[in-house]
Amino acid sequence: MTTQTLSSPEVYQGQFGEFTITQSDRTSVIIYRAGLMVAALSFAIGSGLVLFNNNSIVTALTPLYACFSIALGVSLFTIHIYMALLHRMLQIFWAIGSIASVILVISNTEPLALTVYNQPLTLFGVGFIFVALTGIYFKEAFCFNRLETKVLTLIVPLLLLGHLVGILPVQGESVLLGIWATLFLVFALRKTVQAIPADIGDKSVFTYLKEQRLAKV
Repeated sequence: MTTQTLSSPEVYQGQFGEFTITQSDRTSVIIYRAGLMVAALSFAIGSGLVLFNNNSIVTALTPLYACFSIALGVSLFTIHIYMALLHRMLQIFWAIGSIASVILVISNTEPLALTVYNQPLTLFGVGFIFVALTGIYFKEAFCFNRLETKVLTLIVPLLLLGHLVGILPVQGESVLLGIWATLFLVFALRKTVQAIPADIGDKSVFTYLKEQRLAKV
């Protein structure tokens, strides 16, 4: 008769005490990264269609954008961010952008991409999705000092605001879009090989902040 022993979970020393990482924690990180990968692939394919002037299938951009948005939403609901207020704000920004996108799709006969491109003021609604995405880039740049996310944190607002006020030439927008799509893919691919505990962070900080919030109630 053999006896099987289950290995106890590894104990980590955090800033405010010890903690362990559960299977649920690991699963949330895997979902977060999978969402980023789907979003990056959708964005890259859509950007490729735009950059190579394949106007014959411009209608394909709308379902690709929908896939990008849904995947980004999944990532935003599974990402680990210490500041609960910032986490909630990014989710709200994503929701505003998604709702604005749906309204534009329903209220216009032309594809969503053409509506946004020809009517830059629509970015005041749709653009909130990219504000949320930039929040992820900033978080990753701050936590892991990733070069690609540092560049993306600057490129995204530069491209969107530049198009909004009309100061960027078409060629300049194309270059920035190409860099954005490429670095987004690089970011998503690099996340797949990163150690899972790094994305979970110091759980003792989450516990401490939660206790502080409860103490103020």
